[in-house]
Amino acid sequence: MTKAKVTVLIVDDSTTNLQVMAAILEQRYQVKAATSGEQCIAIATKHKPDLILLDVVMPDMDGFAVCRKLKSLPETKYIPIIFVTGRDEVNDEEQGLRLGAVDYITKPIRPLILSARVDTHITLKQQQDKLHELAMIDQLTGLTNRHYMLEVVGQKLARSRRHKTPLSILLIDIDHFKSINDTRGHLTGDLVLRQLGEFLKDQFRVEDSITRFGGEEFLVILEPCNEEQAIAKAEEIRKDIEKLQPANIDITVSIGVAQLSNRDLRFDQLIKRADKALYEAKGKGRNCTVLSSLPKAS
Repeated sequence: MTKAKVTVLIVDDSTTNLQVMAAILEQRYQVKAATSGEQCIAIATKHKPDLILLDVVMPDMDGFAVCRKLKSLPETKYIPIIFVTGRDEVNDEEQGLRLGAVDYITKPIRPLILSARVDTHITLKQQQDKLHELAMIDQLTGLTNRHYMLEVVGQKLARSRRHKTPLSILLIDIDHFKSINDTRGHLTGDLVLRQLGEFLKDQFRVEDSITRFGGEEFLVILEPCNEEQAIAKAEEIRKDIEKLQPANIDITVSIGVAQLSNRDLRFDQLIKRADKALYEAKGKGRNCTVLSSLPKAS
């Protein structure tokens, strides 16, 4: 992330204060402005700024209430907040920091102090974002890893149920992968995984999630996507992989498909159904796709 792309949201009911702070920061950062707490929450949720400068005293919703709300929302909870306010009581500063703000600046605005504090917290956020990215990426394939999938899947399932849109998953496993490692060596096996990962990354939509689920297994979450569409996509992928020849080796994959059901109370139940379908595909001789049957009503 470069500074040219960093966005700072300034929230203050005084247009004069907004103009002063914007003038200090706009040469280095993209600046957005809000004049109320509700407007701040709406902009932060939609645009996800890298930092929020938040006034405390506002007519409709004070800054403490805004901070509390932002920290309760999954889309905004990790955005750093700096309170910028005329309230200089120790108790106010303590309350702001306890609510999760990273800093507290008192008015009148001192340009050098504001600039230095913003620069510091932007740098810290960039470092934290990089560490988070590294923790969520499989270093061999460049795909997201299991930790990432577990972090985002709750939102995907909730969205699917809230909007009543279908969600399906593919569990893709390389057939006889152990023999590749045994006969060609682990470096060749790694190359197969890397090239297959690159291939899969190019085959799906932006809204889909592709994860290296473990070993030679890949998980794809497709939304919105019903089981008929998922099976068609799985078969297209399976046939293309037959022609892929990663590391100049002929490989095939077996695929288990499952669509989210109202009876899947947890994501691991959906995974279990896809895994059972994958196991059936292996039992049928591999290099095929099997659809999971819906769970039985209790």
